[in-house]
Amino acid sequence: MTNVAEFHATMPGGDRRSLAAYAGKVILIVNTASHCGFTSQYEGLEQLQRRFAERGFTVLAFPCNQFGGQEPGDAAEIAEFCRVNYDTTFPLMGKIEVNGDRADPLFDWLKKEAPGLLGSRRIKWNFTKFLVGRDGQVVRRYGPADKPEAIAADIERELKRQNTVASDD
Repeated sequence: MTNVAEFHATMPGGDRRSLAAYAGKVILIVNTASHCGFTSQYEGLEQLQRRFAERGFTVLAFPCNQFGGQEPGDAAEIAEFCRVNYDTTFPLMGKIEVNGDRADPLFDWLKKEAPGLLGSRRIKWNFTKFLVGRDGQVVRRYGPADKPEAIAADIERELKRQNTVASDD
């Protein structure tokens, strides 16, 4: 696979959605958890969503329970938590794994395209973020400690780049 639009995501109800639905958008893909020291980043992610959505940006959140069991809930519980505590409006996907033999193919691709420190492909913790440009290519990987507001300038730069991906109308 060579483009984010070639992947699918499992939705909370179990249906599969093609990420081609987001072709031409700037996307911030994040593995999330509701009981993590970084959970408050949902607030910053939502601020980015509200600030840039009308210009062709979206956050895609992928709940993951691989790090200390910090996302134990089912899809309905996770969605309720995000809605009640952070008033999130960005898409929340079904729970996935990001490392190991059962890692979601999207995350395998993201890690290959944007390795971490010292070339490591493994995701170390919740709230690892991947910025994807309008062309569907990974622009940059951010660690869990990188706050969403610190990514705003990179998002702004990507939004200003010419849209090179035709949208499916």
